[in-house]
Amino acid sequence: MARFDTTEFAQCLDKAHALASAYLQDLPHRHVGARHGRDEMMAALRAPLSRQGEDGRAVLDLLASQAAQGTSACASPRYFGFVIGGAYPVALATDWLVSTWDQNAGIHVISPLAAAAEEVAAQWLRELFDLPRDSGVGFVTGCQMANFTCLAAARHGVLRRAGWDVEADGLYGAPRIHVVTSAESHITIDVALRYLGIGTRALHRVEADAQGRMLPEALREKLATLEGPVIVCAQAGNVNTGAFDPLREIAGIVRARDAWLHVDGAFGLWARASQSLRALADGIELADSWATDAHKWLNVPYDCGVAIVRNAEDHRTAMTSVAAYLIQTGGLERDAVDWVPEFSRRARGVPVYATLRTLGRDGVESLVDGCCARARQMAALLAAEEGVRVRNDVVLNQVLVRFGEDDDLTRAVVAGVQDEGTCWLSGTTWHDLAAMRISVSNWATTEDDAARSAEAIVRVFRSLRGR
Repeated sequence: MARFDTTEFAQCLDKAHALASAYLQDLPHRHVGARHGRDEMMAALRAPLSRQGEDGRAVLDLLASQAAQGTSACASPRYFGFVIGGAYPVALATDWLVSTWDQNAGIHVISPLAAAAEEVAAQWLRELFDLPRDSGVGFVTGCQMANFTCLAAARHGVLRRAGWDVEADGLYGAPRIHVVTSAESHITIDVALRYLGIGTRALHRVEADAQGRMLPEALREKLATLEGPVIVCAQAGNVNTGAFDPLREIAGIVRARDAWLHVDGAFGLWARASQSLRALADGIELADSWATDAHKWLNVPYDCGVAIVRNAEDHRTAMTSVAAYLIQTGGLERDAVDWVPEFSRRARGVPVYATLRTLGRDGVESLVDGCCARARQMAALLAAEEGVRVRNDVVLNQVLVRFGEDDDLTRAVVAGVQDEGTCWLSGTTWHDLAAMRISVSNWATTEDDAARSAEAIVRVFRSLRGR
């Protein structure tokens, strides 16, 4: 039987450190997209599983040898796809420590350090977003599970008011829950409803305006037609335009109906950390629950989402697990299992703690403001080119662009930019029209990065238009 060998740990970690440093050094200069696909990766990695095994350092070398070709440079300052933020240095380093400690952070007794760090990080986030200070907070894998967790609490809350115990009795025979969203709601809301047994047929979509903002009057009219428990899902930061629903007005309508208001703020909730942007999210504090990602704008490594629920008891009751063999706290100590769907989990809140403590309020504000400034810069540079049209009001970090008012040309420019490699961005369909979607959410993106990227986009556009 193998024994615990600190020498082998040191050798593998030294190797990993050297390989990781080389990867990071190349990051600002490399082709931003992945160059190889499944066939090349399978050819490099597939092998019979050996009987005796291989040297760990050789395995690390093998994996690292494929990283430049088989990974997208998601942490590159010129990666603008899917609202993916690159890891902040202290966040990455802390995540290494989290893996080294190898804590199952589900209950306090296993890891008081992880529990305390997550408790403090939760407090800081409530303060940063200026949300009710006694709200429940859970650190989950991403905004999909944050929406799931919040909507589980919402399901509990609205059925509790109707006299139904969904945790004990399930949904069979329960009052039918209606869920109202805008026509622009994110697909993670639909998926969460499927997971929760509410189902997508419970969805009522109301009209949105040209920027993707829910129309309050359409919401009011829809609610007037519904009987029984209601959950309304609003949005802070449309995935295409970055637009915010009129949250204060929506909150007033929802409260008058005694419904639950949930806000999907995957990246938009971070506008609350900026003095210049927080007006976009005016009234968000009136909601009953909020979902966001820390691996987007806080730039901690994947994976880390955050679920926040005003009524902590609704949150805890919807999530908590109890078993005779566990040692669970009855005091002030935090058991993460009370706030998240997972039982076994990594201590993902610790990098949040480290990053918030390193940046402080001003640092977080600067990170958010800087990304939005770079988005405006790129929008202005692209709009200056004849034949290029920015289709959205650039209120946050999202830019939608069309080329020659032509779907095929727009898609060709997106593909051409991805292939050219200066930057990477994705395409989308917006109001039945093809568009390029630029998402700026990396702490390291500079004015020069934005300028170089816009220049590359224009260069590809000109070459295709000239054909």
